[in-house]
Amino acid sequence: MQVVVLGAGAVGCYYGGLLARAGHDVTFIGRSAHVDAINTHGLLLATQVFKGYVRAKAAMDMSLLSPPDLVLVCVKSGDTEEAGRMLANRLRSETSVLSFQNGVDNPQRFSAVTGHPAIPAVVYVGTEMAGPGHVKHNGGGTLVIGASPKSEILAETLTAAEIQTRIADDIESIQWSKLATNCAYNALSAVACIAYGPMSQVEGTKDVVISAAQVLMVARACGVSMPEDVLEQIMKIPAAMPNQMSSTAQDLARGKTSEIDFLNGYIVRKGAELGIPTPTNHALQVTVKLAEHSNAASWRSVRRVV
Repeated sequence: MQVVVLGAGAVGCYYGGLLARAGHDVTFIGRSAHVDAINTHGLLLATQVFKGYVRAKAAMDMSLLSPPDLVLVCVKSGDTEEAGRMLANRLRSETSVLSFQNGVDNPQRFSAVTGHPAIPAVVYVGTEMAGPGHVKHNGGGTLVIGASPKSEILAETLTAAEIQTRIADDIESIQWSKLATNCAYNALSAVACIAYGPMSQVEGTKDVVISAAQVLMVARACGVSMPEDVLEQIMKIPAAMPNQMSSTAQDLARGKTSEIDFLNGYIVRKGAELGIPTPTNHALQVTVKLAEHSNAASWRSVRRVV
């Protein structure tokens, strides 16, 4: 398959790397440092069972690419509409689009720009970019995709590439469950620059995690049926991924704008619409925004000194 991975970050490079290793023709769209490294050496893929370069291509935009068979949308939530505009004239009716993004409304926002359906997917993986064109897998990797006419063949393709994939009719519930997990841990990991395991040992952390489950009230008010054990599953995350830092923490560490407005911030907005108080999520959102502001101020100071 001709595969385009839009967003050469940790998630996109991991799943795109597995598809490339399985023999698919994969092109990563990303920033210049990653593009140069991938075009020079290939993608350095380091999983728990494999480490080596896989053949792939990379570019900074779609202008010279033919319409692909499959697109993995892996950009940050704030870049969804821009990604849609980049792809709008390069999608055939046969092209499959999978949204591998955090949050719950990216497929709809993408489709609104392109007029092309995007299949929602929920990703359970711990990854990080260890350098330009170098992705490191820390654990997990399961993928859940929404049901669609194309989902069965996509699941077969992904599974053949050693990506454990299942199709879910209740993908909206699964998206909201993942959002609840992100709202519980991402901000805390980010502001303390700490992994989930050590974070859970700090007194009071579990209380904040439980309080952030205001997400569940908002979800049910939106008509989403949530699993009875979702909070229990959320509390198991530090034990399952003790060494993983959140994607929000990785964004702040690199001086990048985070997705917090599409995680805790989304719950704050929906809660306000529905008349549901979400003070913990609001506090977590503002805390990350303050950290982003501090990062920006630090970079400005460095530039003035230089």
